[in-house]
Amino acid sequence: MTQYALLRFFDPQSGVRVGVQIGATVHDVTDAVGSVAAWLRGSSGRVDAAIADLLAAAKASRQTYLADMLHHAPSPDHLHWLPPIDVQDVWAAGVTYERSRIARQEEARDGGDVYARVYTAERPELFFKARGPWVVGPYDQVGIRRDAAWNVPEPELALVINPALEIVGVTIGNDMSSRDIEGENPLYLPQAKIYTRSCALGPTIALGHIRDVWPATRIALHIYRNGAPIFSGETHTDKIRRRPDELLEYLGRALAFPDGAVLLTGTGIVPPDSFTLAAGDLVEVQIDAVGVLQNFVTMV
Repeated sequence: MTQYALLRFFDPQSGVRVGVQIGATVHDVTDAVGSVAAWLRGSSGRVDAAIADLLAAAKASRQTYLADMLHHAPSPDHLHWLPPIDVQDVWAAGVTYERSRIARQEEARDGGDVYARVYTAERPELFFKARGPWVVGPYDQVGIRRDAAWNVPEPELALVINPALEIVGVTIGNDMSSRDIEGENPLYLPQAKIYTRSCALGPTIALGHIRDVWPATRIALHIYRNGAPIFSGETHTDKIRRRPDELLEYLGRALAFPDGAVLLTGTGIVPPDSFTLAAGDLVEVQIDAVGVLQNFVTMV
């Protein structure tokens, strides 16, 4: 991985912008890049060169911001982060960590044999999570379903890919889930996983051409209620059972992504069965190689 990151942000004076973060400074590269989708398309077959082009555009930019200036909830009156993608679909891999397999089996009313089998199966579990415009970014609100009683965040490393299925970088993902809905029947997974504000990404895409080896990094989850910590947990990417190239080969085997895509790679952090999120909670996901993603919780 590199120390450079691609991002999107909102400027009240000029609207949606594309930036490159170098250190603590965000360089506006909108005029050179156009959009994240355009850059992803142009990176196919030339990821390292496309990253070099981004850095050149950043160094040539005359419009810069301190990254700290973006730390606001979305508002038309303030600079703020946007999700780091625009039109890309978000997909997710399930049961890629041993901890996730155990949790899925425990929540399932029928004993969860389907989860044990998919953990060791040749074909991974892959499912659609969100369209790009549905995704929320840093300091925005993530949702919990009002018809569910057991709602949890799922902190995940997210792979960002171009149309050639090449990994251009990683970001932080929060795959919000209703465990009681999926636990009642695995066929309810789309309802447990796909709903308003159920996917958060950000703050940036840490750029780097990854192939068959996971970036070695720690993933941590912290949840606060009324300012006090109520849950903390962590895992490491070396606990992911499947390789990144393996997951992407299955994802793109019979499906094209002309504007690129994002793949959430599963969670290895599961709060205890007695825990459920409440409106107003603060969810913080930290990935050492990427940054921190913070979102408050709202009922949807």
